[in-house]
Amino acid sequence: MTPFFAEFFGTFMLILLGNGVVANVLLPGTKGNNGGWMVITTGWALAVFVGVVVAAPYSGAHINPAVTIGLALSGNFTWAQVPLYITAQMLGAMTGSFMVWLFYNDHYRKAEGPNMKLATFATIPAIRNLKTNLFSETAGTFVLMFTIFFFSSASLESEVAVPIGLGSLGALPVAFLVWVIGLSLGGTTGYAINPARDLGPRIVHMLLPLKNKGSSQWDYAWVPVVGPLLGTVIAVGVFLLLSL
Repeated sequence: MTPFFAEFFGTFMLILLGNGVVANVLLPGTKGNNGGWMVITTGWALAVFVGVVVAAPYSGAHINPAVTIGLALSGNFTWAQVPLYITAQMLGAMTGSFMVWLFYNDHYRKAEGPNMKLATFATIPAIRNLKTNLFSETAGTFVLMFTIFFFSSASLESEVAVPIGLGSLGALPVAFLVWVIGLSLGGTTGYAINPARDLGPRIVHMLLPLKNKGSSQWDYAWVPVVGPLLGTVIAVGVFLLLSL
């Protein structure tokens, strides 16, 4: 499998299972309705595990533009490959989100609240304050990227963003990392920490013929894109300083 398709399918599985657990918890009439935040964060962590297992042997399992750009900034991933990876991630995220809609289509028809529907595609802040929302996304992504560098044997000598020496078990550390970020830091914005994870599904939400779907909230959409990129830049800078 080529790196492009590895990133596509890895991100596809991430969003299918990640947004799938949100839909299962939020949409009316599902078996998981009202399952709560623990179910959502656990589902997202395991979705990351699956995405990494699928993509890691072929592309390094970035499945996140922030990871791709972070590795490029550190000098351990070629900038020429960045557009290819991000394109694959965006397309994978959009396709995964579309599949969630197909899978839960009967339940979307029963859903009334437009924000509930949007939440199964993209993130919505608990309290809308763009400055603090931006800080939340920046801080969450800093934790993600800074720790990922230590997963890579505390060096930036590998393009692989997660340890895969133990086969599929090598994906567990990053799954636990995303789980704890969600549990500890996800309550303010829904912890996008991945521009493709939010922007791709938000585009799909805009395009789909959802009944009473309401706004896609494009005035907020820049926060889960800019915040993760800022967090990545800071994480790279701090790690390089510590590596001197």
